Amino acid sequence: MAVVVVGDPVLLRRMDKSRSLFALACGMVWLGVSCCRGVARFVGDVSRMVDQPPKTLKDLVDHVGRYPEDAFVFVREGLGHAAEHVHGPETEAHRHLQHFLLRNNLDWPDLISQYHSGSLPEEILDAIDEAGGVDKLDRHINGRDLCWGLRDYALTRWGMMARVVLESWNVRETTDFGRIVFGFIDLDMMRRQDDDRLEDFAEVYSFREAFDGVEIFGKDD
Repeated sequence: MAVVVVGDPVLLRRMDKSRSLFALACGMVWLGVSCCRGVARFVGDVSRMVDQPPKTLKDLVDHVGRYPEDAFVFVREGLGHAAEHVHGPETEAHRHLQHFLLRNNLDWPDLISQYHSGSLPEEILDAIDEAGGVDKLDRHINGRDLCWGLRDYALTRWGMMARVVLESWNVRETTDFGRIVFGFIDLDMMRRQDDDRLEDFAEVYSFREAFDGVEIFGKDD
């Protein structure tokens, strides 16, 4: 899912900026690493964003009604981690292309279509080449990929305490990750692809099996 997060300065400040978050539109729109298809394809409709006041972290909490602020920030940060794990680090060329898409209210399939039709500016063609070619533009991650990426991100951050931290936020199963993601979607802070479903997040793994007794290695191992 590619993600555009709109609005709340508190949410933006609390996100890990090292996770390839890029400020656009005077810091009110942020574009994440996971700009891709599938679950990471959730990009907000720019035309609707302009006409509406930006949604806040509190809006998300109130709308979903199950989880505290930290849970939403964690999932947003972990989305970038998951995309990097599946596809590798995002490049400067990818970021340049993301800006182009946002300015022109396009999505990755639109870009690929225009590439094949020969209608793209030369600088965008150069950026596509820099990114590794048109075949490398699809940085899709699905619901299952995201759930496993969030598990790894939680273990990286909290080690053996990961499950305790997540459950303290009422996040007790992988479907909770999906509810949080679809909370972003409901408030037009992310946009879903047609085949993305909440059910994609169901029973990906049990928290007990995924977090309990996992051997944690240091960064140098």
